[in-house]
Amino acid sequence: MSAPVTKVLFVCLGNICRSPTAEAVFRYLVEEAGLEQKIEIDSAGTAAYHIGKQPDLRTQAAARDREILMSDLKARQAIEQDFHEFDYILAMDSENLANLEAIQPVGSKATLQLFLDEYGSMGYSEVPDPYYGGPDGFELVLDLLEDGCDQFLKSLKKQGFK
Repeated sequence: MSAPVTKVLFVCLGNICRSPTAEAVFRYLVEEAGLEQKIEIDSAGTAAYHIGKQPDLRTQAAARDREILMSDLKARQAIEQDFHEFDYILAMDSENLANLEAIQPVGSKATLQLFLDEYGSMGYSEVPDPYYGGPDGFELVLDLLEDGCDQFLKSLKKQGFK
């Protein structure tokens, strides 16, 4: 019998900037720790704007500069079933947290949290959306997510993966 797998879903608005970056960063850290058999990672958006599209090219470029690849990811929309499939659903900002709370079914197993509010250590409670800004915004998102994902992985290790 195999050990249970902890399933993590990162969520932003369109699933082309922040949440796929979180997915890719966390996947990188999980693989680096040799825990890819114990943790499954995905990302989604609360809106249907970009379903089936790759992450924003600026997001990919900024991540690639840090040796984090995400060109294989495709945007999808968060759905009610996710609350039964995932152990953790981590929102990038309070607006998306509210959108997720609105579709969270009663009795679902997922722990729904505002990601940086729970796991960030850089003084931010939300991951800012870099979509309409310049390159510095994508770098900040990476800095925040690398920190938050590291803190989250440490938290999972302390809990023994749920």
